[in-house]
Amino acid sequence: MRRQLAGAVAALLLLTACSGEEKKLPPTGGTVKIAINGWAGYEASAAVLGRLLKQELGYEVQRVELNEAESWKGLEKGTVDVIVENWGREAEKKTFIEEKKVAVSAGRNGNRGVIGWYVPQWMADRYPDITDWRQLNKYAHLFKTEKSGNFGQVLDGDASYVTNDEALVRNLHLDYKVVYAGGEKALIRAARLATRRRAPLLMYFYEPQWLFTQIKMAKINLPPYAIGCDAEAAKIACDYPPYLLDKIVSRRFADNGGRAYELVRNFMWTNDQQNAVANDMTNNGLSADQAARKWIDANKIVWKDWIPS
Repeated sequence: MRRQLAGAVAALLLLTACSGEEKKLPPTGGTVKIAINGWAGYEASAAVLGRLLKQELGYEVQRVELNEAESWKGLEKGTVDVIVENWGREAEKKTFIEEKKVAVSAGRNGNRGVIGWYVPQWMADRYPDITDWRQLNKYAHLFKTEKSGNFGQVLDGDASYVTNDEALVRNLHLDYKVVYAGGEKALIRAARLATRRRAPLLMYFYEPQWLFTQIKMAKINLPPYAIGCDAEAAKIACDYPPYLLDKIVSRRFADNGGRAYELVRNFMWTNDQQNAVANDMTNNGLSADQAARKWIDANKIVWKDWIPS
């Protein structure tokens, strides 16, 4: 009986060897779980990466809609394999990469990030010194709203976004109150209305962002960023740092993701490329997948080197 069993195993091994290259799938079962954070630029990157994983490598892709903090927790839980656009998040890097060792950086994604305070360009034209943070208290009355009461309003997005604004208002002694709009769509709507109606608006915003190709915004000059000025969150009194955005993956995916991980690691594009896809998604009636397919069809020269051999 043992001889028969050994013979059967040997025959099976021989058949496998003769059937050509063995197809190996990662422990995820051939599915890559990509976190989807709540802004169009992120979703544009995730859509292009996801379509290439399917189209070129044959993986299934699962979109996991989470905010930034929850995405990091997902790397530990196993519900997320990839965060495709990480904005610093030094606290999470310390916890999940250095201490728990359940995540790793998969390199830069090519996008250069900027976070800051902005006003519509018409305000900078009418009040030339308004972009100097030292003059903001002089104009606080212009920005009062029902939600900010007797203070000027700084309109932020989602409270889970990377933001130092409450500390900045407090430590720079500004007569303002941070009000959370709820997300990117609300910020974009406010910027468009303020530009069209010539209404005052002071808002948190960021690049890459397709909106800057359509309307003009002027950035407030906050105290210049210097290394270490944001080391203690409660004491921050400087501008945001420049961000070289990177990709974060779970340790399990880095170790066992095979060609899918290689593609994620190789993925790198520019702000303009991301903005083109995000603009198609937001303004030209295309779904995220349709916009990704349009860009992929037109830009093989860009992405062909991302595909592992």
